[in-house]
Amino acid sequence: MRCPYCGDTESKVIDSRSVGDGIRRRRQCLGCATRFTTYERLQSRNLFVIKKDARREEFNRDKLLGGIRKACEKRPLPTGTIDKLVDNIETELYRLGKAEIPSSAIGDIVMERLEELDHIAYIRFASVYREFTGIVALKEAVDTLLDTKGEAPPAGQLPLLSQEELTILGQRRRRRK
Repeated sequence: MRCPYCGDTESKVIDSRSVGDGIRRRRQCLGCATRFTTYERLQSRNLFVIKKDARREEFNRDKLLGGIRKACEKRPLPTGTIDKLVDNIETELYRLGKAEIPSSAIGDIVMERLEELDHIAYIRFASVYREFTGIVALKEAVDTLLDTKGEAPPAGQLPLLSQEELTILGQRRRRRK
């Protein structure tokens, strides 16, 4: 294990804890004395994704993480939410016990989880995953979301503005009129 700060290969483990399906280790570099955290996960057997064009490629957690991060970019989500979401999806995929999973099944799982997490991230992901070809398809997806979920943001989502900031903005608008 290399220190992320100085590159030294010598470190000592200060603390170890079980987290989900792995182990979290707190380490201290023996070269620069900086502390850092590492995570160890059991590498499950190979899982292959069957793409739309029937190609097969090995499941890549980073690719899944990148797509979800892009959909959730600049959204008011608590720290660690996206990583936890990807961990849960990956665990679910391995629990299915299949050696090959269609990319559409993975996309459906992501869509389901994003719909619960953040409506804007859900629409962003859906626009790429469902390959919207025009504004009509996007509007239909938003209308469907509004019909089933209403306007309230998902329970775990942080507000964009605090209640106090909303009150101040409302007062300013009334003064202008």
